[in-house]
Amino acid sequence: MELDYQKLGLKVGLEFHQMLDTKGKLFCSCPTKISKEKASLKLLRYLRPAQSELGEVDPAAQFEYERKRTFIYEYSPQWACLVELDEEPPHDLDREALRIALTIALMLGSKPVDEVQVMRKIVIDGSNTTGFQRTALIAIGGSIRVDGKEIPIQTICLEEDAARIIDVRGDLVNYRLDRLGIPLIEIATAPVINSPEEAELVALRIGQLLRITGMVKRGLGTIRQDLNVSIKEGAKIEIKGVQKLELISKVIKYEVLRQYNLLKIRDELRKRGINKEDLEENIVDVTEHFQDTNCRVIKKVLKRNGRVLAIKLKGFKGLLGLEIQPKRRFGTELADYARAWTGIGGIFHSDELPAYGITEEEVLKVNKALDLEEYDAFVLIAGPPERCRRALEIILERAKAALNGVPEETRGPNPDGTTHYTRPRPGAARMYPETDIRPVRITKEMLEEIKSKLPEPPEKKYERFIKEYRLGEELARKMLRSYYLDLFERIVEECRVSPRLVASVLEDVMKGLRREGVPVEELEDKTIVDVFKALSEGKMSKEAIPEVLRYLAENRDKGVEDALRDLGVKVLSLEELDKIILRILQENTDLIKRKRERAFSPLMGLIMREVRGKVDGRIVSERLKEKLSEILSQL
Repeated sequence: MELDYQKLGLKVGLEFHQMLDTKGKLFCSCPTKISKEKASLKLLRYLRPAQSELGEVDPAAQFEYERKRTFIYEYSPQWACLVELDEEPPHDLDREALRIALTIALMLGSKPVDEVQVMRKIVIDGSNTTGFQRTALIAIGGSIRVDGKEIPIQTICLEEDAARIIDVRGDLVNYRLDRLGIPLIEIATAPVINSPEEAELVALRIGQLLRITGMVKRGLGTIRQDLNVSIKEGAKIEIKGVQKLELISKVIKYEVLRQYNLLKIRDELRKRGINKEDLEENIVDVTEHFQDTNCRVIKKVLKRNGRVLAIKLKGFKGLLGLEIQPKRRFGTELADYARAWTGIGGIFHSDELPAYGITEEEVLKVNKALDLEEYDAFVLIAGPPERCRRALEIILERAKAALNGVPEETRGPNPDGTTHYTRPRPGAARMYPETDIRPVRITKEMLEEIKSKLPEPPEKKYERFIKEYRLGEELARKMLRSYYLDLFERIVEECRVSPRLVASVLEDVMKGLRREGVPVEELEDKTIVDVFKALSEGKMSKEAIPEVLRYLAENRDKGVEDALRDLGVKVLSLEELDKIILRILQENTDLIKRKRERAFSPLMGLIMREVRGKVDGRIVSERLKEKLSEILSQL
């Protein structure tokens, strides 16, 4: 469906999170690398909400508490210490991370605060052992220009990254502590972005600026974007953790479509005269009607002494099956809520039945048990009785919220760009001062020193790429937008190779391999640099680069020397090359006599089949022309 975003009043605010490339974590000196080694120790914890200074409990924290989860944290002393375990007070704010954050703030024209005060933000989803995340406001204001439009920056914060989930089994969640505490910069824009495409361009521009500093990490999971999306009569929806740049516009389009369709549902319910009083809690046990069912889900539940409960949703007939996002219906939305709050599956609604082994006769029995009228619908859940009852209560509350249109909430992205409910939106009650960390004064001398060392702005870098590196306008623009911008400059500086070749490999070859399913995003910077060093040292030819990169991406425990050996990639001497050329010329004398100079192209193809990756194609061309000319002069 084509939507008019201007007419709908679309507003998007972007929160850009980027890992900083520091030696130590934000509040201790542990390394900031994701470890591949197995953890040696484990710790079990339960987390509970606490009241704010005003005596309030944050709704997001209450939601996590009601899920009754247990958390296991795995760690090793090599990459986590007592600070990560919350057994030792945090150390002072890392000065390297602070300087990087101030550098970025000044590049954005933001105004740094006079004193950095660390705050605690209540988070009890298990992602932090303390039950809160530490964050600090670094600067306010500033802007970024995208396609001639000024996008204001509201805040720039420095915060610690969360632990990463390794496994979820029911109510047991396994986290790993290597990522916990890595410094993150958070850049929040004003909600002035008015189209999905504009949001993607803003994220691209901020990412470009961060890469220009050369002080941020790259790789899967190092960049995350949170999107705040709303339309007229809709609500502010926070979509957390969009990792891929190309997914941003799609996520926004689908969220606008979701809100648009939820408003249509609201209007239809009002048209049918439905109000909150019509949606009463009348949960009925309908297990007796499914004793001989063919539904595998319900059969499985009944074997475990579970029950089948149902609830009437007055006036919702035909609306539960309404598609609000591609392949996601309003009934899916209700199921998301129940699953998030209670962890229960086995949810069915009347708009999709009979199906899944549930017969028409069983549907009619449920209709009768619930006393359904013409426009009424029902939701059916199979599982443990108390969980089923709680899930239906949650579904009823979500159905009541449909009468107002779009409820405020936090959602997570799905791989296809649609989203799912994750939790309620947090409130102001979750923030309070951190009393274990000393504030940091931002002095004029500190800022003047940082200003004197600010990275080259994009406009000057573009000019230099054209004049010094002779990239050409299109390739220069590509590199300025490139994920590998900082790596490009490092390779050109450290290796004696053509900047045009480096740019072509990082942009075109890498993208080609990625399209083929090669996990090039997991290649470390050092590995890519080593490939170009091998090229500059004459250990391989430029034609071998794609093959070597593919090998290294698929064998991450191997190095460049292993790749050259295992792939049989060895640079041929001129003598060896001449022997191959002469042999192929002798084997194709009839072709040469018949086509003369026009035999060059087919001969070149035959030779390159044997020497590709072992010698530069330009050299092959030159030697072949020379040898072919000698033969033709003798005919």
